[in-house]
Amino acid sequence: MEKLCPECGDKIIGRADKKFCSDACRNSHNNELNKDSKNLIRNVNNRLRKNYRILETLNPGDKTKTTKEKLLRLGFSFEFFTSTYTTKAGAVYYYLYDQGYLPLENDFYLIVKRVN
Repeated sequence: MEKLCPECGDKIIGRADKKFCSDACRNSHNNELNKDSKNLIRNVNNRLRKNYRILETLNPGDKTKTTKEKLLRLGFSFEFFTSTYTTKAGAVYYYLYDQGYLPLENDFYLIVKRVN
């Protein structure tokens, strides 16, 4: 029995369990299956990367203060972060990998770098 490639319809030559005629067809098929989720993931990762670069630029050392206005002007999005840390006193730090920020009073933010 002759097997046909589900992507292009060509005859499959090779191993009995081979599903596609070529790597290109296999990649094309899998990219088509995953394009919706990949687009969402790509957009979220781009936003996380942008937020990280902003924090890294504003905080070249281990700790600094900035304003909400400055963060927003640079394009920072407070909706995207990778983790949170709550202190014993109840303060919540929002982290983007190793760069974090803590909301303070009067729209100020403390930016910190986590040292492992």
